Amino acid sequence: MTDRRDLICGNWKMHSNHLEAIQMIQKLHYRLEPDTYERVEVVVAPPFTSLRSAQTVIETDRMQIGLGAQDVFWEDEGAYTGEVSAPMLAKLSVKYVIVGHSERRQHFGETDEMVQKKIRAVLRHEMTPIVCVGETLDQREEGRATDVVVTQLRGALSGLDAEQVGGLAIAYEPVWAIGTGRNATPDDAGEMCEVIRNEISELAGSDAAESVRILYGGSVNPGNIKAMMAKRHIDGALVGGASLDPDTFAAVVRYWI
Repeated sequence: MTDRRDLICGNWKMHSNHLEAIQMIQKLHYRLEPDTYERVEVVVAPPFTSLRSAQTVIETDRMQIGLGAQDVFWEDEGAYTGEVSAPMLAKLSVKYVIVGHSERRQHFGETDEMVQKKIRAVLRHEMTPIVCVGETLDQREEGRATDVVVTQLRGALSGLDAEQVGGLAIAYEPVWAIGTGRNATPDDAGEMCEVIRNEISELAGSDAAESVRILYGGSVNPGNIKAMMAKRHIDGALVGGASLDPDTFAAVVRYWI
């Protein structure tokens, strides 16, 4: 079995200015022991306006924290007012880009086709997409959760080769658990992440399925992360509100302590 290194990414959403971002990253760095990074890849995804400041403090202090972005546009340049392109992010040493987050789908009408184009743009510029999939509460209660997640996954990965798929991170984030304080049980999350891995095996082969990292997202906190990470098919977490406090996020990252 492939030795998949855990990936824990803090999605700060629309919080923190660039000065606050510097302080948050420094405080997180001070709270993590060097050996933490041997077990977990730690990433923070601040707002676009904080990326340059975050890059500077990470590189100046030689931190092992990775830099992520919360979104991207699929064209490299052009008359797209307000958008940010993949080459712009790559120049800021961004390693990961969150793509297809449920809030983007809900509030900005992102479709599976748009998500696929964003994934291709991220890969084209040698960054790693964190591809988000997940069902709403109505869809789960109607018994359609698996169908919804599989459809989103197929739409996102269509046309990618096995090597590209194997290098992705997939974040299962049940929409009803994001920012609500509710979260899927470890068993529910583990079962859906197994569904995702099995579907990737069907789409791209067993090697891709073994190497892809599957994260859980949805009200992750220090109280539930250990049980989530105990599940075989969960390789990390996409953390929202709990990532805004360096002490809390450090406790999530060091979930085995």
